[in-house]
Amino acid sequence: MKDKVKAAVIGPGNIGTDLMIKILRHGRHLEMGAMVGVDPRSDGLARAARLGVATTAKGVEGLLELDVFKDIDIVFDATSAGAHVHNEALLRTHKPSIRVIDLTPAAIGPYCVPVVNLDAHRDARNVNMVTCGGQATIPIVAAVSRVAKVHYAEIVASISSKSAGPGTRANIDEFTETTAKAIEAVGGAAKGKAIIVLNPAEPPVMMRDTVYTLCDRVDRDAVARSIEDTVAKVHAYVPGYRLKQQVQFDDIPESAPLHIPGLGRFSGLKTSVFLEVEGAAHYLPAYAGNLDIMTSAALATAERMAQTVLSLQHA
Repeated sequence: MKDKVKAAVIGPGNIGTDLMIKILRHGRHLEMGAMVGVDPRSDGLARAARLGVATTAKGVEGLLELDVFKDIDIVFDATSAGAHVHNEALLRTHKPSIRVIDLTPAAIGPYCVPVVNLDAHRDARNVNMVTCGGQATIPIVAAVSRVAKVHYAEIVASISSKSAGPGTRANIDEFTETTAKAIEAVGGAAKGKAIIVLNPAEPPVMMRDTVYTLCDRVDRDAVARSIEDTVAKVHAYVPGYRLKQQVQFDDIPESAPLHIPGLGRFSGLKTSVFLEVEGAAHYLPAYAGNLDIMTSAALATAERMAQTVLSLQHA
């Protein structure tokens, strides 16, 4: 009787390689089954082979040919939005029950932010991990939404340019669109906006995220407590996630309302939250918090799914 679920990682770049290392070191219900790429010279594929993981440089088609594929129950896709559409369709054709965790902005399946809505989607066949900025900021929007109606939420994710691989750079438009949609669908904001900044500073800077929400006037202490509680829950699976300073509030009076495009005139409570995400440095240096929060969130999601798979197999 199996006590772990085998997983494959598609995309041996920064995110895929970091995820592989996390599974090998910290997997409770997961174990690595295969690493999949398209470039035989890839450092991620070479590292996987050295660690005893089955590899293929023939893409998803190569994964289907591996002996271990029959035992794979969970697949992480860390490629690109366009590639994920192809990968999902091919995997689903050969194994309809397979569970796919999408780390691209393709958003074929429902958005998943573990601290907010993981329980609602743990039985889904495909879940989307939004973006690094989404994983860092949507929990904060949701925390405010639990206390008051959020009319508008805007996030700015600033990451070191050195931590942005080709996949991230090729999906900037999808990043902003997917994050904005998830701010609304998962965070609960009536309207969302997302901005990403690739910071070329030397030495490289930590990931910083700023979250602004405009909500009805409510007790500020209640909002602050909800945010702090949420930060603690995210910190449980992303140890480098923290508030950079105390939550800040501003009153927007009716006599001097803000005008938000697409929303109109607003008066109420503005909440400003400043976050920092330090990476665990499993593959890239600690400044790559954007990498770490995505892989940590994906691992947390997969571990819960693996529990479900194991319980069904043991039933």
